[in-house]
Amino acid sequence: MDETTANDDLGTIRDGFAGQRMLVVPRTVVAEALRHPLTGKMLVTDAGFFPHAARHGRTRPRGAGEHILLVCTDGAGWCRSEDFRFSVSRGGTVLLPADRAHAYGASRDDPWTLWWFHFTGSDAADLVRTAHSAAGGPVTHLRDPAPAASLVSQVIDALDSGLTTSAFIRAAGAAWHALTHVIATGRRGPGAGMSPLERAAEHLRATAPRRTSVTALASMVGLSPSQLNALFRERLGVTPLQFQVQLRMTRARELLDGTDLPIAAVAREAGYDDPMYFSRQFTSVHGMAPTAYRARQSGT
Repeated sequence: MDETTANDDLGTIRDGFAGQRMLVVPRTVVAEALRHPLTGKMLVTDAGFFPHAARHGRTRPRGAGEHILLVCTDGAGWCRSEDFRFSVSRGGTVLLPADRAHAYGASRDDPWTLWWFHFTGSDAADLVRTAHSAAGGPVTHLRDPAPAASLVSQVIDALDSGLTTSAFIRAAGAAWHALTHVIATGRRGPGAGMSPLERAAEHLRATAPRRTSVTALASMVGLSPSQLNALFRERLGVTPLQFQVQLRMTRARELLDGTDLPIAAVAREAGYDDPMYFSRQFTSVHGMAPTAYRARQSGT
């Protein structure tokens, strides 16, 4: 289900798109997960993020084996389903049912930025039918696509954490939330009154301590990376990456203050795989090592 393979009209993208993320669950693992009483109800099989995806497209004369959600956060594209062709621009979401012929692709002049996932399971078809009934078809327009893109990002993060039952359940939860958000909000998402900076910061808080690239974060809120960096510096005095470090350090302090976890475990929970790098970063921010911080707090 490699979304980077384009149809004959659009050419073929062999190496993907700069800054892309894409995860495909092996089909043997999918088959096993569908037999599980929990993951069998709703299972994400593929997910990705394609920024400025020039020449991207797919043609499936017999449809896909799974349902597909596409969320466009920038640029434009098109989609054809059941003999209807329609344009997709920023805020456009497309929900394609499994096993139905369809095709879609990026605009040649202004290629879309796309967040997407494939899903299946015993409850999936009912959810797709409900969405189509509410929207009157496969296309919905969100005034603000950032919350939906943030949820797709969380789907990707969950799958990226490993092919485990708990990861599949987390991915399904975020996917379910994304789909119900599309169904319920239509042209008015809950973040519609928020500024791009507020939406970006909200995503980072919701996904901390997981790191989000500036490119991905900017695409969620409809800005360029340089614009987002400038906005963070102007309003918050830090870059988006520095803001994420602050969130990680807040989590680290909470764990050092409130638990007896070893420093290596605190580092992992705060989003650092390398305890030594975590200690250096913590010392740089707080002026003391994590062990000294914990000893100071306990009064020893």
